[in-house]
Amino acid sequence: MTLIPETLRDNVRLLGELLGGTLLEHHGTDIYRKVEEIRKQGKVVNQSDTGDATELIKTLSSLEDKDILPIARAFNQFLNLANIAEQQYFSSAESSNKDILEDSIVELTRNIGKDQVAAALKELDIELVLTAHPTEVTRRTLIRKYERVSKVLRESSRTDLFQYEKDQLTDQLKRTIDEVWHTDEVRDERPSAVDEAKWGFAVIENSLWSAVPDFLRELDAIARRTTGQGIGIDHCPFHFYSWMGGDRDGNPNVTHEVTREVLILGRWMAADLYLRDISDLTARLSMEITTPSFAENWGEHAKTPYRQCMHRIKQNLQNTRLWAEETLAGQVSTTKPPISTKEELLAPLMACYESLCEVGLKRVADGELLDTIRRVHCFGISLVPLDIRQDSERHLLAIDEVTQYVGLGSYAQWDENKKQAFLYEQLESKRPLIPRKWQPSADTLEVLDTCFEVAKQPRETLSHYIISMARHPSDVLAVALLLRECGVEWNVPIVPLFETLDDLDRAPKVMTELWESKWYREYIDQQQTVMIGYSDSAKDAGKITATWAQYKAQETLVKLAKKNEVTLMLFHGRGGTIGRGGGPVEKAMASQPPGSVPGRIRVTEQGEMIRYKFGLPRVAIRSLAVYVAATLRATLDPHDAPKPEWRTLIEQMSDQSLHRYRQIVREDERFVPYFRSLTPEQELGKLALGSRPAKRKASGGIESLRAIPWVFAWMQVRLNLPAWLGAPQALDFALKEQPDVLADMVENWPFFSSYLDLLEMVIGKADGSIAAYYEQQLVDPAYHSLGEVLRTDLKRSEVLLNEIKDQDMILASDPLLRQSINVRNPYTDPLNYLQAELLKRERNSGQISQDLEQALKVTMAGISAGMRNTG
Repeated sequence: MTLIPETLRDNVRLLGELLGGTLLEHHGTDIYRKVEEIRKQGKVVNQSDTGDATELIKTLSSLEDKDILPIARAFNQFLNLANIAEQQYFSSAESSNKDILEDSIVELTRNIGKDQVAAALKELDIELVLTAHPTEVTRRTLIRKYERVSKVLRESSRTDLFQYEKDQLTDQLKRTIDEVWHTDEVRDERPSAVDEAKWGFAVIENSLWSAVPDFLRELDAIARRTTGQGIGIDHCPFHFYSWMGGDRDGNPNVTHEVTREVLILGRWMAADLYLRDISDLTARLSMEITTPSFAENWGEHAKTPYRQCMHRIKQNLQNTRLWAEETLAGQVSTTKPPISTKEELLAPLMACYESLCEVGLKRVADGELLDTIRRVHCFGISLVPLDIRQDSERHLLAIDEVTQYVGLGSYAQWDENKKQAFLYEQLESKRPLIPRKWQPSADTLEVLDTCFEVAKQPRETLSHYIISMARHPSDVLAVALLLRECGVEWNVPIVPLFETLDDLDRAPKVMTELWESKWYREYIDQQQTVMIGYSDSAKDAGKITATWAQYKAQETLVKLAKKNEVTLMLFHGRGGTIGRGGGPVEKAMASQPPGSVPGRIRVTEQGEMIRYKFGLPRVAIRSLAVYVAATLRATLDPHDAPKPEWRTLIEQMSDQSLHRYRQIVREDERFVPYFRSLTPEQELGKLALGSRPAKRKASGGIESLRAIPWVFAWMQVRLNLPAWLGAPQALDFALKEQPDVLADMVENWPFFSSYLDLLEMVIGKADGSIAAYYEQQLVDPAYHSLGEVLRTDLKRSEVLLNEIKDQDMILASDPLLRQSINVRNPYTDPLNYLQAELLKRERNSGQISQDLEQALKVTMAGISAGMRNTG
């Protein structure tokens, strides 16, 4: 039975045919026929009961070296184009018969009450943090071309097109696919941290700049229809922040100079975008009718006072842009001071708005002028205020260097009580700790220079200071001291990030000690953000154990914050993949502990997920709608706390899973060599994914490997191990020991049912037979027994899931996803078999030709596209 909608299937077929035409035209019939043969064999493999890939492997093995690159590129580009068609379809009105946002608000007003929903909408605070995690494989050049393809597909769906318009759109598609085909799909050079920040700005410029005011209009209209109250012109329920250019954790390429450059670029970009708005408003606001106060204060008694006001704003924005250009060029700026607060923009804009309303031109005021006002509220003076992130050890070593220099001994060697006593003493002292004439080490100097940079920048351009691997109260206090010593005059929100299993367990104790401190309570003004790390905790302990530890930590922190009268915002450091805390927003919100989303939440959006969720205006509007609906539900109608028997069973399941996970990953001496030889972990560096190294430290093994390449490597070989290792032991235990309790959890606990759904999605994308082929080609036979154990566990996970969900096949409850995977597999599988062959050649000979190395990189990008995520 075909479940993929007609329009989507037609678009996939159309793009495939156009790509085939390009291939035929530029590479001839021989390559075209080989691609078709491989595609058909891939389809046969996926449709057969046995999944025998012998004929497909035989065909791939017989390919001449000169043919491998164009064939790999053909399959890669088909997968990219299929993703575009799917993304475009699901962002269209046709893909959904219901409005998730309006339906949610209607239901909440019915169950909770109109006034409560209206109040919650006005208080909603969703913070979305764009991070530069190196998971975006696709080049920005190609992203722009893919956006053009999506735009043409959307235009083509119109029913009022003349034939010549249809022909024009087809020609545009052909041209764009030609451009795509003749553009390298992988970068030659690793992007710099500044390049990554520019990519973040481009997402705002090309998508969010128009999506945000459009969405706020929709939200305001829905709120008025359902609650009788609008959201107000001065409230934006979400704001965007960034780690791009601020995240220096384990990344020596992000320096204080880079942070300064990114902050100035953000102010330049903001000024440039606002200038476009002001130019448009200058043309529109030609009215002469105004209020006397506006004419006097802003209009300078000109014939067209609103235009005169716009000219004043324009001059300030041009000064800001020129200041940024001169500063970036290393010149001493001679222009007037740049705009440094959003109030400088809002005051004249709001004066225009109020005057227009007062003279009876509210419709005019509520047009493009309101859009610009809302943009200022959302994006401020720098588009995305920057978070600074650094590892706790860097702060510890910096203070240790100071204490040793001034003769106080080694701070690093002191116990926690002594550290805290020292830090509080220094924080309450009026004397500086750091000597003025002192030459610290390069690492310590960089920590201090970063803090000096924070002191120099306008407060509105910065957001939080995140401490990675936070373990003790002293880790937080150390940052407060360093910032003060460097001249920061405002209380920067300092956010501990609890990442490993032990850190999550320790988090409540750490925060209790801090919240019981009078000095600290005054510093935070009873407002605290705590970050929960999903990636590293899952890598440390396995998915189910980490997920339960995160739940418990959040639950306890919420209770402790309430007890200490602290307003808590939880910051969720989720990745794109299930193994790193990713998954649908609705499921993630619904599975949070009750009371942990009190109208406010902070979430990272990482790598390629930024493009999938916010890369196109219509997609961005849909994503924002999902976030608002899910946050409202979690705030106003949270699920009940888990029953005692659920807690007991999930704790036992967690123990079973943790034992198995660490038994394999930490204790089995075969594991590291198996991982290194089976996966392309060591070859991933060829992709030049991002500015950050794959490891936190140059030395070290699996434990120092970042969660992103860890997940990426397993995903490439289709084993997807980080998301399910330990799961069959946990599920088997529950089925045998407490089947009734387990059934109750599946039916009535969103936290657990969401975990099962995400686990099922990962297993649905895995393929043990492909992983076995990698093993056969690349792994020493001495380690094959471990592979058999892992693939048996993978299969066991599938069997247990089907039993628990009472279904005949995996993803039976999500047939559209199942079919989407089945459509992609005939194109993804050949890339896997090719990749294994190319890895074998490179490792055996030490090197391969430039074309074959390029083909290897293309297979990595293509498999990522086929799986719909990287790390």
